[in-house]
Amino acid sequence: MDSLSRLAMRASLTLIAAACFGSGAAIAQPVKPQPAVAAPAAPAASSPEAAGIKKVLEQKFPGAEVRGVIKSPYFGLYEVQFDDRIVYTDAKAKYLVVGAMYDSDTKVNLTEERQRKLNRVDVAQLPVDLAIKTVKGSGERTLFVFSDPDCPFCAKLEQELKTVDNVTIYTFLYPIDSLHPDAARKSRMIWCADDRAKAWDAYYATGALPNNKGECDNPVAKLAALGAKYKVNATPTLVFADGTIIPGALPAQRLEAELATGEAEAKKLASAKKS
Repeated sequence: MDSLSRLAMRASLTLIAAACFGSGAAIAQPVKPQPAVAAPAAPAASSPEAAGIKKVLEQKFPGAEVRGVIKSPYFGLYEVQFDDRIVYTDAKAKYLVVGAMYDSDTKVNLTEERQRKLNRVDVAQLPVDLAIKTVKGSGERTLFVFSDPDCPFCAKLEQELKTVDNVTIYTFLYPIDSLHPDAARKSRMIWCADDRAKAWDAYYATGALPNNKGECDNPVAKLAALGAKYKVNATPTLVFADGTIIPGALPAQRLEAELATGEAEAKKLASAKKS
């Protein structure tokens, strides 16, 4: 397979997987690819057979990141984590199945469920000192958001968040220079405000920016590297308490559901670490 074919293959995997996994009414602004930064650790091949499949796929698709291969419970197929997507293959890695596996009884998207677990980030490692902190109500739940001040979908998310209470929101300023050339300047100005959370809310309410030149020490460059590390490729991108990453402006009802799931899973993970 020549380099053009490989590139087309990788693009197809991304587009088809996005179609499969992006069914939750979430809308996000795509981000220009960032320089490669080490991604969170992924599970290694779990058997000699899986290791062999991994080696074959790396040979067939040089440059693609095969992060893990394990035997799936479906039809003798192997689950392959291709970059940050899941595909399936046979024991000889001759065929690839790109798409979602559903449980026909429960209607659960099993591939998406597995994907979410594999791509979790360790929220304890997120640099909250580089985020705008907003506490609503008791603030007992936690949400992290990568956001661009000029992204229309980020504005939509802010509207949805108005009806979500009892949550602490950490907003990482993540301007997309290629699409919004003035977003980085606005991000710096908001960060340099005396009250960042108030300045953030005021900008979305009225478009008003703080009265400063954005010349204070700011985290915009560091956050670009952070987003690349966790493969943030759209704004807004949300990270829940259990480390689950979901791109898009989720509607309030789904935000509530994901917050509840994230908090419950985070407690399970914490309990498992103690035992």
